[in-house]
Amino acid sequence: MNVLLIYLNHLLEMGGLKDVKLGRGCPSICHLLFAHDLYVFGQRKKVSVIGLVIMATLFLHELKYYLTTYTVHQMSVDLKRGETLPIHINMTFPSLPCDVLSVDAIDMSGKHEVDLDTNIWKLRINQNGDIIGTEYISDLVEKEHTAHKHDGDKEHHESEKAHTHSFDQDAENMIKNVKQAMARGEGCRVFGILDVQRVAGNFHISVHGLNIFVAQQIFEGSSHVNVSHMIHDLSFGPKYPGIHNPLDGTVRILRDTSGTFKYYIKIVPTEYRYLSKDVLPTNQFSVTEYFVPMNEYDRTWPAVYFLYDLSPITVTIKEERRSFLHFITRLCAVLGGTFALTGMLDRWMYRLLESFTKSSSRSILR
Repeated sequence: MNVLLIYLNHLLEMGGLKDVKLGRGCPSICHLLFAHDLYVFGQRKKVSVIGLVIMATLFLHELKYYLTTYTVHQMSVDLKRGETLPIHINMTFPSLPCDVLSVDAIDMSGKHEVDLDTNIWKLRINQNGDIIGTEYISDLVEKEHTAHKHDGDKEHHESEKAHTHSFDQDAENMIKNVKQAMARGEGCRVFGILDVQRVAGNFHISVHGLNIFVAQQIFEGSSHVNVSHMIHDLSFGPKYPGIHNPLDGTVRILRDTSGTFKYYIKIVPTEYRYLSKDVLPTNQFSVTEYFVPMNEYDRTWPAVYFLYDLSPITVTIKEERRSFLHFITRLCAVLGGTFALTGMLDRWMYRLLESFTKSSSRSILR
């Protein structure tokens, strides 16, 4: 009898009813039936709880899937004409002071824009990358490129002045200031927006704005111009969800050499249509990089070129959401399948426990 009570109490504990204890006052058969039912109930209860947890998890997953939007891509011929192309730039030149850097833009028609009617700023930075001053680039470019706005007689006059090395006081002060800045390890951060014509062209950041003799006095040759740079951001329009600009985060550091970096960019006009029907016109692009080393005999000066061309195809990206009927159909399929599977497991467990308890009770009663 003691063995039977021990076995029955063990069944109760396995069924999750540890607080229920059987004593000698209950007949053995009654004990057996009661313990068997409680044990089976406890095991089947676990299956039901697991099934409910699975159904709740799948419900939340389906709800998230329904609420999440997806995008559809379409392509068509680009019909835009006469619009401008915004170019967002944010770059750092750790080895060149702001006084020597200029931003130029040239399109395929041959138009050369030096003093661009845009917002371009330059920040002076020290060796640690901390900002130590601000300068608006248009003032410097206008000053350094005055020689580009002349007729033939003035060009001849400027040539004579250059050959006689008759530098004025401003040029001498500039040479002195730039050399001091370079000795301190001063760099420059250039950022802003260029608005150019919507045709193929290029823009570049270089020391081309300097008079060639001033540049020679500062750098003592083109091979000593270090155009190491970091591209924090380069885009051709506002950003939309999921956009990837391949040049963001690009770092190019030159140690014992100099040269010209050329980035060949293919721009793809893009329209992003939000779920709210708002349309965001922008551009994507792909890029190929090329580096041309410089030697002491080259007559050109190092620079960072961005040569761009536009694709004739427009990509339209549309946000869409799945239909509510689709959500209900998937939800019924998932929950119904889980319910059916849980019921099948419950029946299998009941039969397994039934056969196990019957064989155990027979061996004890003998």
